[in-house]
Amino acid sequence: MAKNKSIRRISNKKRGRPKVRFSIWGLLLIFVLSFATCFILYMVAANYNDDFFSEEFDKVVIEEKNGKNSSDSNKNSSSSDTEDSSINTITNPISQSEAKEPSYLSECCLVTDSTLQDMGKYSELKDIISSPELSAASCNNVTIESSYGAKTAYEIIRIKKPETIYVMLGSDIGTSSVDDMISSYTELIKNARGYLPNSNIYIMQLPPVRDDDPVVTNSDINEFNTKLLTLANTNNVYCIDINTALKGVDGKISEEFRDAETGMLTESAYKTIADYILCHTV
Repeated sequence: MAKNKSIRRISNKKRGRPKVRFSIWGLLLIFVLSFATCFILYMVAANYNDDFFSEEFDKVVIEEKNGKNSSDSNKNSSSSDTEDSSINTITNPISQSEAKEPSYLSECCLVTDSTLQDMGKYSELKDIISSPELSAASCNNVTIESSYGAKTAYEIIRIKKPETIYVMLGSDIGTSSVDDMISSYTELIKNARGYLPNSNIYIMQLPPVRDDDPVVTNSDINEFNTKLLTLANTNNVYCIDINTALKGVDGKISEEFRDAETGMLTESAYKTIADYILCHTV
């Protein structure tokens, strides 16, 4: 007797796995429970430690302070090689200081016109860039005969690279426009400051005059000196008040400092200027 055979049909379709359902409410519940647990633990710690909040606050303050100090330190180290010329830290005119030795002048350079043309005769300041044709208005154009050839004052400064520079220009006051004088003066100072950022640059204010001066008055001098002070402050260089050093009780240049015949400065005036420089440095 033949046996009945059962035939099983095998389906090619695989049974699908149960799908995992995502629930936003479940995720929100987990977040709320976690937050509540942390909050409860935090409050329990605070209740058992009376100084808990002060300790936490001090920790934050210290971390912020350390972070600030670290930032400040990085800023200082990155700018240690150059002075911050954008912030004027100079108080002009320069106040009286402890007197330097006369040899200090031998290390300085003076740029001047006929105003201080004999400075080298009566002081140790021998490095002088000067010419009778030099003036405030023409200081960037006039060439000066030197051991380097015929060059402008600025070109000589670039070659010499002096660490300390004194500038007194203004012999053309009363004949040149004050605006032109200040404009040229500013260009010279900016160029020198830009090329020698670490050098000390002093602008010297003009001395007063007597009433018999046919060209200029003390009002003109005072106006020009005020603009020189502004020029120094704007360009972060020093300003030295030579005017006060030579002024008499009447507000004019003292008779001992002025040759009555030529109107030029006397030996006493040059020595007074040298002493004033030595007592007004940084």
